[in-house]
Amino acid sequence: MANPRLKTYYREQVVPKLVEQFNYDNVHQVPKVIKITVNRGMGEAAQNAKALEASLKEIAIITGQKPVVTRAKKAIAGFKIRKGMPVGIMVTLRSERMYAFLDRLVNLVLPRIRDFRGISPKSFDGRGNYTLGIREQLIFPEIEYDNVDQIRGMDISIITTANTDEEGRALLKELGMPFRDN
Repeated sequence: MANPRLKTYYREQVVPKLVEQFNYDNVHQVPKVIKITVNRGMGEAAQNAKALEASLKEIAIITGQKPVVTRAKKAIAGFKIRKGMPVGIMVTLRSERMYAFLDRLVNLVLPRIRDFRGISPKSFDGRGNYTLGIREQLIFPEIEYDNVDQIRGMDISIITTANTDEEGRALLKELGMPFRDN
């Protein structure tokens, strides 16, 4: 696999800008994206095996990697869930696939959201990691409208080596994340 466009851009453009902005002594202090996790909680998967299969296919198409089925750790009677039942799916992207996915997310997917004015700059966790929720899978160009049985959302977490939200925000902004001004 060739070096992704975003990885080259990060090395050549983003690193020097962040070194200048935060006055880092060493180039290795510059925050970088370590991994991206795509997660979909599926309460109905326990009753509906077809929904689970469809979701596994969709997430595999979107990310280019086979997802893992997450299972219930304990029984919850109120939700009719027993221990070990499938309750969601997730995939962890690293290195080349991660950069390719982030590039597509920023340049293709987010601009396709209806009435899009940017993503919230408040969804950082205090340690420079960012999570965003997507309401429907149709905004991904790989998903064909006719093959979708039900509209489902997903959570995308971008994990960075940044120490603060400010550093994480600067990194993602330089990588092209369209934050809205609050």
